Amino acid sequence: MSQAETLVTLTRGPFDESAHLGHAVVWRDGAGVVGAWGDPDAVILPRSSCKMIQALPLVESGAADRAGLTERHLAIACASHNGGAIHTDLVTQWLADIGLVETDLRCGKQWPDDREASKGLILAGRKCDQRHNNCSGKHTGFLTLTRDMGAGPEYVDPDHPVQLAVRTAFEDVTDAPSPGFGIDGCSAPNFASTLSGLARAMAAFAAAEDGASARETAMVRLRTAMMAHPELVAGEGRACTRLMRTMAGRAAVKTGAEGVYIAIVPELRIGIAVKIADGAGRGAEAVTAVLLERLGILDPGADIFRDLSHGPILNRRSIEVGDIRPAEALTGWTP
Repeated sequence: MSQAETLVTLTRGPFDESAHLGHAVVWRDGAGVVGAWGDPDAVILPRSSCKMIQALPLVESGAADRAGLTERHLAIACASHNGGAIHTDLVTQWLADIGLVETDLRCGKQWPDDREASKGLILAGRKCDQRHNNCSGKHTGFLTLTRDMGAGPEYVDPDHPVQLAVRTAFEDVTDAPSPGFGIDGCSAPNFASTLSGLARAMAAFAAAEDGASARETAMVRLRTAMMAHPELVAGEGRACTRLMRTMAGRAAVKTGAEGVYIAIVPELRIGIAVKIADGAGRGAEAVTAVLLERLGILDPGADIFRDLSHGPILNRRSIEVGDIRPAEALTGWTP
């Protein structure tokens, strides 16, 4: 990926041991780019960071209301969850409410990251199923829209009405035709955009006003659901959950595979998009934490800020052996 710059360095003793190169864009609605590192025009696959965009057709079409979905349903529709009981119980009931079952999902099986859920399956001699997939909430949302449309069951087909609606929404909010798509780990198409296009989309979510239009109302409902239920969006111990809890309704954040991260900051009408070139999540988390701190949204004294952006790096005996050092271009940035 061209023109990436060093955004995070990892040290061990007196040595710089590794570095994460990447790109980041801060976009303010109505003003455009107010901060950029690397190449703002780098074309990326946003992966799971864009789940709130993928959920837009479900909400703005009215399908969510016709299905009686609550704020908790909308939160898990935007989730990359741990597969804990809090997640799978909600998905199970949601499927039942729309007259479907686990085998109607097309996301594939995934062993849960939640320790208690994993332990429970092992002790019971059971296997995981598609409800444990981190994307099962998104897929149940797709199924809800599929039933509302009266469309066929293969909703992950790029030419399926659900995915055509997702692509239209994606291109609308990024303000550019997508150059194509890749198939995500959950089998759904993942539409590509520039990093600045993704940041622009997140700024649109940030600036949306309830009642202004069906689109803006849907954006408000989705970002609000994420901030109100951070435990559903990821899970205990996860950076997304910890960050949103710490910021207490001031921002929604979402990780994506291969080093992608986004943030939605309503009070500033700002969207953030980050892509780490080597795909490392720890690099994307560090950059996002620093940018949120520079915007005055994340307390620099918060444990999660220090953990993600500075470390320390501990060895197996909890001895401090190094640290995380965000680039001065980030820590010295003034919004």
